Amino acid sequence: MHTRPIPDSAALVDRLVELWPSDRWPALVLDRPLGVGADGGHGFVRYRCTAHVPGRRVEFAFDPTIGMVGTHVLEAVPGGLRHTLTGRPRGLMRLAWPLAVRWLHDALIEDLLDNAARAAGRPPARPARWSAWVRLLRTAAARRGDRRPA
Repeated sequence: MHTRPIPDSAALVDRLVELWPSDRWPALVLDRPLGVGADGGHGFVRYRCTAHVPGRRVEFAFDPTIGMVGTHVLEAVPGGLRHTLTGRPRGLMRLAWPLAVRWLHDALIEDLLDNAARAAGRPPARPARWSAWVRLLRTAAARRGDRRPA
């Protein structure tokens, strides 16, 4: 779970695609405007919007073919934004999640929350920094030709 104190964050939930850190990560692309039934994802991560309460909450269910069964949610909570991932890795993802994907996911979400804070006019005092492991994973991906992994 990732939580960031951002006053008046309700308006930010519906700006998810706009706030996505596409300058550093694969773009979040949906086949229609944010809402129930929108299909999309970023990089190899695919999902479908399964719940949307405008200004409050958006939930996506992972496409099980990526090796993760579960959901991730972005929601406005009192005084901030919260992202929660609830899922079970399957197949090769049981190895990929703890070794790489989890760390990349966490870095991406922190970059997203930094963008949300900036959009709310409250830039983070200390922007998120990628760990040495995330930098190494991204360097390895770049050498393989994946400019922005996950």
